[in-house]
Amino acid sequence: MYCPKCGASVAANLAFCPTCGANLQSAAPPQQYQASPVYAAPIYGAQAPVAQRIWDYATWGTRAIGYLVDLMLVAVGMGILYFVFAALTVSLFRFGIGREAARGFCCMFVLLYPLATLLVGIYNSVILIAQRGYSIGQGVVKIMVVDANGNLLTTGSAFIRLLVRAAFGLVPFLPALDLLWPLWDERRQTLHDKAVNCYVINMR
Repeated sequence: MYCPKCGASVAANLAFCPTCGANLQSAAPPQQYQASPVYAAPIYGAQAPVAQRIWDYATWGTRAIGYLVDLMLVAVGMGILYFVFAALTVSLFRFGIGREAARGFCCMFVLLYPLATLLVGIYNSVILIAQRGYSIGQGVVKIMVVDANGNLLTTGSAFIRLLVRAAFGLVPFLPALDLLWPLWDERRQTLHDKAVNCYVINMR
């Protein structure tokens, strides 16, 4: 070892330096260094398991009751449109306009259901669902519509959902198939739900 004061080489068992007389017992012990921790290299490609979101899906019966309530609103809209088209048709004959024009108005009655669905749905199935999550009928049975992340639908998504449902009204039996679809669907979605990837769940 070496004397910390003069640097002379001294034996390890001496208490004092023979050269300068410095007390070797009071010399500071050599600094101890700790090894740096070893970090394990990350294993790339391994992903943590993603938690599955579990929804409390509304039952088909609950959805059907809410649908019937909303359908009554559509029926009121159809009644209003019926009287409007009927009055226009009568007016065509009264003012001497040709039968071909009147026949064209008569064909408009085929569009009553999808047109009423669209007009009533703009408020009931777009504005209300985008603002609070449920239509009038869905509010009665305490269910609501959410997107894949559990958020309310945007106005655009709600409108696309409505357009798809209204378009189904142009095809015979397709509205009934759409209504019955949740009976065998794993996530209890209708076809117009699948169009925007949304779900109908029970309110908590």
